[in-house]
Amino acid sequence: MKNLKKLASLTAASISLLAVTVVNAGDPDAGKQKAETCLGCHGIPGYVNTYPTYHVPKIGGQHESYIIAALQAYRDKQRSHDTMHANASSLSDEDMADIAAYLSSIK
Repeated sequence: MKNLKKLASLTAASISLLAVTVVNAGDPDAGKQKAETCLGCHGIPGYVNTYPTYHVPKIGGQHESYIIAALQAYRDKQRSHDTMHANASSLSDEDMADIAAYLSSIK
């Protein structure tokens, strides 16, 4: 009986994870429109930010999971950069997934 409860618990957890994965799958077409602001800086080869001064990384072709994690960290102010905080603060998890799906698909 104990093993049956454990199996049922694991099955329920697996189904929950699958549901989250399906819900969080990004739409690259929606992401293209949402990423216009991102490409204003990240789409310019060799672009250097004025303040603070640093080379802005290209993000086209980056892994979706990395882009989502980075955007969440900026939104939650776990990564430092005021401009990115402002850009990520209004993004929903769905927006982030869409943006990541699009950016990962371009070079």
